[in-house]
Amino acid sequence: MSKKNAIGVVYSTNPDFQYEYEEEQEVETLEPSQQKLIVTLDKRQRAGKSVTLVSGFVGTETDLQSLGKWLKQQCGAGGSAKDGEILVQGDVRDKVVTLLTNKGYKAKRGN
Repeated sequence: MSKKNAIGVVYSTNPDFQYEYEEEQEVETLEPSQQKLIVTLDKRQRAGKSVTLVSGFVGTETDLQSLGKWLKQQCGAGGSAKDGEILVQGDVRDKVVTLLTNKGYKAKRGN
């Protein structure tokens, strides 16, 4: 670990000093029945193109990536999955909500 990630100490003259580091905690993925996903349409900062945005996912990044890949395949569209959100190109809100509810998620159409 680098000293840049150390907590609270910039420099120490003590030769026996041990730096304290922040530990990254991996969030466990909730079961699909406990997830509360909101499906909305987003057009901001996308040059007028619309994307379907799925937010509210609680879990690991790999589980988010796999759910995003599955949704994109089912919709036949591109997109991405990062920062707890899944983007699917185009206005496919109704299809995404039905796919998620059939898979066991609590999905709700936002706007």
